[in-house]
Amino acid sequence: MSKSLKLTALALGLACAAQAMAADLTVVSFGGANKNAQVKAFYEPFQASTSNKIIAGEYNGEMAKVKAMVDTGSVSWNLVEVESPELARGCDEGLFEELDPAQFGKAEDFVPGAIQPCGVGFFVWSTVLAYNADKLKTAPTGWADFWDTSKFPGKRGLRKGAKYTLEFALMADGVAPKDVYTVLATKEGQDRAFKKLDQIKPSIQWWEAGAQPPQFLASGDVVMSSAYNGRIAAVQKESNLKIVWAGGIYDFDAWAIPKGAKDKDAALKFIAFSVKPEQQKIYSENIAYGPANTQAVPLLDKALLKDMPTTPENIKDQVAMSVTFWADYGEQLEQRFNSWAAK
Repeated sequence: MSKSLKLTALALGLACAAQAMAADLTVVSFGGANKNAQVKAFYEPFQASTSNKIIAGEYNGEMAKVKAMVDTGSVSWNLVEVESPELARGCDEGLFEELDPAQFGKAEDFVPGAIQPCGVGFFVWSTVLAYNADKLKTAPTGWADFWDTSKFPGKRGLRKGAKYTLEFALMADGVAPKDVYTVLATKEGQDRAFKKLDQIKPSIQWWEAGAQPPQFLASGDVVMSSAYNGRIAAVQKESNLKIVWAGGIYDFDAWAIPKGAKDKDAALKFIAFSVKPEQQKIYSENIAYGPANTQAVPLLDKALLKDMPTTPENIKDQVAMSVTFWADYGEQLEQRFNSWAAK
């Protein structure tokens, strides 16, 4: 074989080997505007820089799917986006791989709580009260108004689940945001929340996907709804949807690796890539969620910051999601909620 042919064969062999080594990563998110921002900020640039192909999947946060894969040893997801209570619970139950935080940068560069034993938060978001200003003559100011069906007649949208719904019920009943989890940790507080929900049960229109609240509000199906702040901000240019920040609950969404997932090294590289300041900036430019890496904040246009849940003006009357509370009480309260909702 000639020298040139040998070199050509070697080059082809190396190319094939590199292609074989480049893992396809199945990354599962909550979809919608959030996923669209992830595609621009994470998926496309990561593929371009590593040759790893990203296969995007979606789910609605069903931890039962993760548990079934792990328990049967048939894990087909490389990475999954989870809310922080599910991250903590899944870590305790052995559903997620433990991670070395040193791989993702300096801990002091992140919003406190973003780096967890089994996951890394990559954005901060809030569940807030949202309404259509074209449909209401008077603007609601908090959850007490949400529960006032005399002053604001019509359907209300709430996320179908105990989490957030019970906190909002207690705030509507007069509990201060800072005291919500103290009260909800008692049987009396839990009973009080469900009793408050009884008051508006006939007026509730449940939602499960983040895209639904803005659709319900725009169509007039509901007069108010709990909603993810970024989903509302994404449609404000073409609609008159408004946000009430007071009484909102802010939380992280994090990347986690299901226990036993293949190509863990490639998944870790993806996580590290997604929390770089430059990628965090692109993400927050495409949806109004706060960057978990604080080094991205100076890179953002100041006009964008007003829609972020983490700005001082927006966060001052909100409450942080209690990961500890939902890790301890989540299963019990979700079961009670499902029984209540089915009646």
